[in-house]
Amino acid sequence: MALTLPFNTSTKKVAVLGGGVTGLAAAYRLAKMGHSVRLFEQSGRLGGVIRTEMKDGWLVESGPQSLRENNALISMVMRGISVHQTRVDTAPAAQRRYIVRGNRAVPVPHSPAGVVFSRLFTPWGKLRLLGDLFRRRRPTAPDCSFAEFIRMHCGREAADVIAQTMAAGIYAGDAELLSARHAFPRLWDYDHLHGSLLRGHEHRLRQCEKQHENPRPAIFSFRRGMQTLTHAFVLQLPADVIALHARVEALVPGPRWQVIWRDLRGREGSPDEDWSKSDDSGRQVEGFDAGVCAQPSSAMARLEFGERNVCPMAAMADLPHAPLASLFLGYRRDQVAHPLDGFGLLAPPRERRSFLGVVFSSSSFPGRAPEGHVALTVMAGGVRQPEIARLPAAELVARVTPELRALLGVKGEPVFQRHAYWPRAIPQYNLGHVRFNESMNKCEKKNPGFFIGGHARDGVSVADCILSGERLAEKAAAYDPLG
Repeated sequence: MALTLPFNTSTKKVAVLGGGVTGLAAAYRLAKMGHSVRLFEQSGRLGGVIRTEMKDGWLVESGPQSLRENNALISMVMRGISVHQTRVDTAPAAQRRYIVRGNRAVPVPHSPAGVVFSRLFTPWGKLRLLGDLFRRRRPTAPDCSFAEFIRMHCGREAADVIAQTMAAGIYAGDAELLSARHAFPRLWDYDHLHGSLLRGHEHRLRQCEKQHENPRPAIFSFRRGMQTLTHAFVLQLPADVIALHARVEALVPGPRWQVIWRDLRGREGSPDEDWSKSDDSGRQVEGFDAGVCAQPSSAMARLEFGERNVCPMAAMADLPHAPLASLFLGYRRDQVAHPLDGFGLLAPPRERRSFLGVVFSSSSFPGRAPEGHVALTVMAGGVRQPEIARLPAAELVARVTPELRALLGVKGEPVFQRHAYWPRAIPQYNLGHVRFNESMNKCEKKNPGFFIGGHARDGVSVADCILSGERLAEKAAAYDPLG
């Protein structure tokens, strides 16, 4: 893939801390605007949790499976990094989602009319859910749990089925803990603007129709998987921008920021080990006009500022994360009875399953399995069952296989499998999340020229991270130390 962007004479030098999607997006945008960029990544690879493997006709995603086109800027970025031609949208059949109800995979309704005929809810549950159409606007608390939020609008049954399923599917979290305001801001706005979630949804559909927008943003990936995205960002950057195995230990604010970092190559021990009190070998200092922070919350918490080694974001160490295991299982087509005519299957906690969800990988996108085979990606663990996420691969396979047999008609052993474990996979925007936002806000206010984003602050999806990187780049580019 050739470089396609003109890189002009630098007008500003910006440090980007963190080489995940947010950091890469920020570095790309800054470079495109003509600024000099230096990206510091502590590990030996870029892309964060995005990892793709291709082997013997199987395409395995150990992290995010796809990207949602929920903003026009996403399309612009895809064209800018020259990946739009390799994009693959989900198959039409993959618009369908399933939820476990009893021992069945039941389709999720997409409209109020669909709720009436759905097997997901009892007759009383349907009436209570549809009653939200007639709910009046009323004052609400500054925040509440997502489960309580849905109970207020749609009843207890909807909270058990819908709220907990959404919490598990998006955050691997618990709806009784997640903040409605911070974890589901669009629904929170529906309540405050319309008093009803269903009326708010209908209003959005009308607005999309007027503006000729698709009310259901496209979900897409790439022919060679999600790592295409991170590779493309890297290929669009000038030479010598990226420093791998580079742990940023301290920042010294001022008209000219100083970034103190250590080259971890050749060091024995974990990259997470605290080297700040060791000797000065491998320690380097570079000057910058501004800084962008797109690090995980644990790295933010350790970041020292000034000469007194103060850690202004120490509170970020307390931000909870959900552990997650990803289990990719390949079968012959005749081993799976279910048509797999959808994107996947989610299991509410009330169903007491060993998994959070199953992505029908080979049905969602082409090229994920060899001819005559199908691929399933099982996601397990999360906030409610962290011990399952930590199981060895063989034990996890043995645990989920009977459930896949009951729900999808899976027979026999998989012919191919891969396992990945993420101990801190997804930040949890729980009740009280505002204190973490305040920690980042105070740090920015006290340190002009330093801008913070990423999945600890701006949303946990890949699209959220790209948009966060774009915003960070714009802020850093606009920063004037004299203004």
